Amino acid sequence: NPSAGSRSRMASKKSKTQYDSKKHEKEVEEMREVFDLFDKDSDGTITISELGVVLKSLKKNFNEKQLKEIIKKVDKNGDGQIDFEEFLKMMSNRVGTRNRDYELKEAFNVFDQDGDGYITASELSTVMKTLGEQIDKETIDLMIEGVDRDGDGEIDFNEFKMMMAEGPQ
Repeated sequence: NPSAGSRSRMASKKSKTQYDSKKHEKEVEEMREVFDLFDKDSDGTITISELGVVLKSLKKNFNEKQLKEIIKKVDKNGDGQIDFEEFLKMMSNRVGTRNRDYELKEAFNVFDQDGDGYITASELSTVMKTLGEQIDKETIDLMIEGVDRDGDGEIDFNEFKMMMAEGPQ
């Protein structure tokens, strides 16, 4: 029966579309979390100084002229700031041109400050403080415990990748 085959192809195409939109929603949610980390005063935009603070926390130092250039490239409405839509467009262009593992490795390296291949409680705490998040030792330990599959008290790259794939628990 040829119509049964075409029906199943349509059904699988529909479920793929549903999966893609769910995946897209998750990516937008993740981008919102990143945007909110940049947007220190929660006013819905990223200013030059907010961009500078976050880039500095990632060990990237730009002068004001360079920061203005970054904003100018992304700032479609010309208000001198980056709103969420502009941020989303910038990030989707970037993510589209790079490999996800590379992006994850870059993020992992921000936390793995001594470069030994593991994120310790103190490294996690330091980065969170730099991002303006005051988190007590107990919460940091719980965060690590929630991801630490091999029980060594640290997060390796594979555990970090799994955590990023699963999202917040």
